[in-house]
Amino acid sequence: MQAALTLLTVFLSLDFLSAQSKSDVRNNSNTQTGAAGQKTKSQPHIIFVLIDDQGFNDIGYHNPTIKTPTLDKLAAEGVILENYYVQPICTPSRSQLITGRYQIHTGLQHSIIRPRQPSCLPSHMDTLPERLRQAGYATHMVGKWHLGFYRKACLPTRKGFDTFFGSLTGSVDYYSYRSCDGPGLCGYDLHDNESVAWGQEGKYSTTLFTQRARKILESHNPTARPLFLLLSLQAVHTPLQPPKSYIYPYRDMANVARRKFAAMVSTVDEAVRNVTYALRKYGYYRNSVIIYSTDNGAQPFIGGSNWPLRGKKGTYWEGGVRGVAFVHSPLLKRRRRVSKALLHITDWFPTLVGLAGGNISQSQGLDGFDVWTTISEGTESPRTEVLHNIDPLHKCPTETQSWDDRPRKTASAASPSRGTGFKKPKKQKKVLKQTPNKKSVFKLKSTMRPQLFSHPAPKSKKSKPGTKLKLKSGPKSKPAPKPRQQPRLYHEPKIQSSGTPSASGAYRQISKSKSKRTTSQNHNLSQSRPAQTKSKKKLREQLKPRSKQTFLQNQNTSQSGTPAPSLQSALSPLWDTSVQAAIRVGDWKLLTGDPGHGDWVPLQMLPTLPGRWWNLERSSLPPRKSAAHRNIWLFNITADPFERRDLADQRPDVVQQLLARLAYYNQTAVPVYFPPDDPRANPSRHGEAWVPWADQEEEGKYQGVYKKGRSGKKKRKKKKCPMCKLKSFFLKLNTGMMSNGI
Repeated sequence: MQAALTLLTVFLSLDFLSAQSKSDVRNNSNTQTGAAGQKTKSQPHIIFVLIDDQGFNDIGYHNPTIKTPTLDKLAAEGVILENYYVQPICTPSRSQLITGRYQIHTGLQHSIIRPRQPSCLPSHMDTLPERLRQAGYATHMVGKWHLGFYRKACLPTRKGFDTFFGSLTGSVDYYSYRSCDGPGLCGYDLHDNESVAWGQEGKYSTTLFTQRARKILESHNPTARPLFLLLSLQAVHTPLQPPKSYIYPYRDMANVARRKFAAMVSTVDEAVRNVTYALRKYGYYRNSVIIYSTDNGAQPFIGGSNWPLRGKKGTYWEGGVRGVAFVHSPLLKRRRRVSKALLHITDWFPTLVGLAGGNISQSQGLDGFDVWTTISEGTESPRTEVLHNIDPLHKCPTETQSWDDRPRKTASAASPSRGTGFKKPKKQKKVLKQTPNKKSVFKLKSTMRPQLFSHPAPKSKKSKPGTKLKLKSGPKSKPAPKPRQQPRLYHEPKIQSSGTPSASGAYRQISKSKSKRTTSQNHNLSQSRPAQTKSKKKLREQLKPRSKQTFLQNQNTSQSGTPAPSLQSALSPLWDTSVQAAIRVGDWKLLTGDPGHGDWVPLQMLPTLPGRWWNLERSSLPPRKSAAHRNIWLFNITADPFERRDLADQRPDVVQQLLARLAYYNQTAVPVYFPPDDPRANPSRHGEAWVPWADQEEEGKYQGVYKKGRSGKKKRKKKKCPMCKLKSFFLKLNTGMMSNGI
């Protein structure tokens, strides 16, 4: 009996211990769930809506004729970003969003990634979805990728996204999902993760992508794990294929292309309305951040509008790079306002990773800044400059020129030396070359600010940092001829924010000695005296390279009041201005080389092209043959956001400082990676679909760059035909309208 009681006591004690252990485990799990819930609550859900080719004038709050009530409401209740910059074409913008780095640091400086090119994001570079996934996020992408797919390692699911549904190439039919890269090179391009999503033909892509986004929101638990959704819509990129029901509200628009384009913007507005409704319905909205951004400017000749900004998609004018964007979130501390803080698409990487509680220090070489406090609280932006790009493969067709030997626009009577007797120095050619592991002529002492040296500037005779080169002009009775005299210049450039000529006495004296310019060839508003002429012999002597001793002597004599040496002879060339490049520093923006189609395309577009409006708003530059030598522009974007007043001739000091910044950035650039088309990519070899075609070991197979150029074979002379001139006219017209072939 006693033994039975003892066994009963043991069983009861074991039951109690097991029940206690289960309760401890339950309590521990509840504690862990609560901690995870607190972390999830502090990590907002991020929905990034990326639109393709939407221009500055293609949204309701900029242009009431475009009907976007949802976008207008979200923007009005959030923060509108009015000083926000993107890249001029698709691939560069998307690469900088995903990597947080300028395209000069990814090798994607030139053009886009074509469907048959074996190119994609660098494999060693981390991405935004990878960092967010490390921070605990579920990452999903829906829509257009356009960052390369020749290897499976290039696919979105290998770059940090848990799921992907969309297209891999740059332009897809909205209903058939066929993408072409030339005659007979068409294939199906709709993918679900890493497989082809057959059977979706006939469904409108904007609607299909929105449905997939809503399905993701419905299936995900917002309280268990934060969500990052990149909704990269194909709209409003060509082809212009809106559903007919969306065209009717714009039936009064005379231009058919504009009518269809506006209808496609309305489809985007409805897509965003459906996504925001799903965010509210499934419990995301109160802890969410919605970001809306375009990837580049619009194409005015096929329906888009960047008015009143200058230029279009594919150009570095404001119309190509200033983007439409806003942020909407209940988490914003200061809402219902317009932000004019300088922001760039690279800033989203550190901003979103920081907002998600991720570790930015693991991402080396970021060019973006964490701007969340700027957006949310209205603090000053940490960004003071934007490098739009440096493309060494895109050069002006004219002879290579540097800033120092740039021709000046003068009247023929005032400058006879510009005639046949004018000769450029032979040694001033191709100042800066884009070659791997090769430094430029411009040398840096500091990694933060470039410094300017006299030629050849030995180290033993450098000027002290911070000292100024005050090169004053001579007496009024003996004004110095062209080239222009040395302006006030700093060893450590500090960009001034004024758009008018400097108020310093030295600069006023220099401006008085300028030669007279024709107002029909530039936007210069200054008035100056005509310069005295010199013989050809004296001009050649003045253009000869100066030694260091001569430069120091001239500098000393300039301080004593005698004429100072010119800017061209005083400093070594800073930059090859035939290279296409653009940079924004403070209020100032500098463009070199060929910035692209630079007209202001107005709203009064007629249905026919080209119509009477063609000459309504034209660039005041002379015809191409005479404007080919114009390869440098300077604008004060704050005072002149429409880029109508070129101040390059008025402010050579600012030009020098911005050229120095370009030279500095160029030293950090990696070689351009632009390989030739691979015939193995042909969809006919892969079941009529665009899919990865190369092995994983083929990374880096193509070294250097590839650019279609003139072959060494002698061209046969074509027989003259009566229609040749007419064909040539239409070819030039088409090239001008669709510049850069984008």
